[in-house]
Amino acid sequence: MEGGTLGTITVGVDVGGTKIQSAAVRAKKVAGVHRLPTPLTGAKDVATAISEAVAKALADAGTPPTDLRAVGIGAPGAIDTEAGTVASSPNLPGFQAAEPVPLGAMVADALGGVPVMLDNDVRVAILGEWKRGAGRGYRNLLGMWVGTGVGGGLVLDGRLYQGQGAAGEIGHMIVKPGGRVCSDGRRGHLEAYAGRGQMEVHARRLVKEGHKTDLFDIMAKRGRTRLSSGVWAVALEKKDKMARELVDDAVEALGVGLASVQNLLALEAIVIGGGLGDRLGPAFVDRIREAMGPQLFVPDQPPALLSSEFRDLSGAVGAAVLAGG
Repeated sequence: MEGGTLGTITVGVDVGGTKIQSAAVRAKKVAGVHRLPTPLTGAKDVATAISEAVAKALADAGTPPTDLRAVGIGAPGAIDTEAGTVASSPNLPGFQAAEPVPLGAMVADALGGVPVMLDNDVRVAILGEWKRGAGRGYRNLLGMWVGTGVGGGLVLDGRLYQGQGAAGEIGHMIVKPGGRVCSDGRRGHLEAYAGRGQMEVHARRLVKEGHKTDLFDIMAKRGRTRLSSGVWAVALEKKDKMARELVDDAVEALGVGLASVQNLLALEAIVIGGGLGDRLGPAFVDRIREAMGPQLFVPDQPPALLSSEFRDLSGAVGAAVLAGG
């Protein structure tokens, strides 16, 4: 680094089930970004892709690697922030087992020893929205990200709450005992109804049973291999019956889950993001608000329901904040 000083830029990386998004942050502003698909071939390739995403974000910012101060990573699953490990992440290939994977050390090694900080992807995303985005000014809020899975992060009394390391996992709240199978193999979880991955699993099952839908034709025409948020949005615009019914199920489950959290914690605000949450936008948030209403113990004190401000950059910006950016 020039003059032996600390680097001037921090890169945050949001690791999702389908994409890896990076953002280079300088002076609290996004200076460069990059996105690439999440490898499906294991932890080593995921770590390599993260390193590539960091390098490409720096290049987009017009900044040499020598100016890199630190890297923050948000990843799904059970995170040991001190050890820099990821475990039990059903939507991330190579990280499904309970055996911790030292992702932080793997990325640090690939980047020549740059400091790397790691936390849960949604906790990191809500950190970004709380400090810089839609959650500014609130001391008690939940961030819920609806994407491949459903994750959550809590800010309580003005502090990001980690619990024993897996706090905020709203996607694994039970909303229908004995219901659909979740990505972790258990039944009735919120993610089984509102996580895009499990919505696709259910849609494929219905097609095998003879039900009709344009979802998979839309997927093929858009050159996708999975039912992306954009595919669901187009299907809804075309009034596809199966898409409407599955999104209705998701909204109902989200209303039950969020109302239960509100009844327990009396939050000031809930920020909704993630691929599906961002793509379906304010109308989706409004439907969730309506579904929550009848379930609230104190209906005249509902939380503010907010769309994420950084949208698909929330996680990457939050990861940069985590690393001091």
